[in-house]
Amino acid sequence: MHQEQHICTKCHHNLPFTDFHKYPKNPVIDTFYGRVAIKNATALFHYKKNGMVQQLLHQLKYKGRQEVGDILGKLLGQQLQNEASYSSVDFIIPVPLHKKRFRKRGYNQVTTFGLQLANHLNAIYLEDILIKVNNTKTQAFKKRAARWLTTQHSFEITDTEKLANTHILLVDDVITTGATLEACANALKKIPNITISVATMSIAS
Repeated sequence: MHQEQHICTKCHHNLPFTDFHKYPKNPVIDTFYGRVAIKNATALFHYKKNGMVQQLLHQLKYKGRQEVGDILGKLLGQQLQNEASYSSVDFIIPVPLHKKRFRKRGYNQVTTFGLQLANHLNAIYLEDILIKVNNTKTQAFKKRAARWLTTQHSFEITDTEKLANTHILLVDDVITTGATLEACANALKKIPNITISVATMSIAS
């Protein structure tokens, strides 16, 4: 389907783009400061409650509109493909769903987003190498400390040799406290000589 069937031209111009990829120091990087080493980090949009971005992500996450992720991946991919700091990315890895939640929903809402980023960055999309081993409840209304306690041991790597000496781009839909991405990064940090960057569809403001 054509992009304008989902995001009209007027709405596109009104979307709250962050342009964080232009700035080495930005709120996404700051989220992880002192917690886990991240090379680059960006978010496509600012996320506000009841805003346009929340509506888009609701369609993607709960209504099966995976084409929304495809569109957002194209938008961010076009921004990042000429950025030198992202040119060395080898693999795109999504924040995974637990297998029970995946079966219930039928898809990971980050998949089409990640595939488009991989296409634009000439990277490889890997969906089954980072897995979620604990089926935690939704994190949406938890504060940072509670999220950290819930997620810190939730993720494992299935093939450490494949990721050794590579640059990984972790992708997710929304970053709030950063606890989930931090837990994923800490699992990945066990791999020798790995570099980690982060890209999300949005960041809560």
